Amino acid sequence: MIEQDTVKLLRECHSGIEMGLSAINEVIGRVSDEQMRKRLSQSLDENKGLKTDIRELLDIYHDSGKEPPTMVKGMSKLKTGFELAVDGSDGKIAELMIDGCNMGVKSLSRYLNQYKAADERSKDLAKRLISAEERLSCDMRGFL
Repeated sequence: MIEQDTVKLLRECHSGIEMGLSAINEVIGRVSDEQMRKRLSQSLDENKGLKTDIRELLDIYHDSGKEPPTMVKGMSKLKTGFELAVDGSDGKIAELMIDGCNMGVKSLSRYLNQYKAADERSKDLAKRLISAEERLSCDMRGFL
């Protein structure tokens, strides 16, 4: 049970990281405020580090991880593209990032509770990812 829950939690963390990296990469080039761009860049670096840590644990379990569902990723890109076509301001980008972070926190918290038997290293990584999302969400509020 421990190994099964561990792998499932790590897969969800991997999927969440991929969604987050994709979202930031999609908007960072449109940001005009230098401080906002810097904060998004820091988040990219932090998420890449977490992705490496998650990948190392997945490798121990001989698992390839989980990509975000194609439909979810596609719908997210479509929504972001549409909303930024209507209003491409930094405030709108901040709003989209906050919404994405909040969805990530909610999903990862649910998985953390669902896979209670996961090992402590995996739970710690999930908690670190949740904390990173919460910090980015809070930091983006200053750009609304």
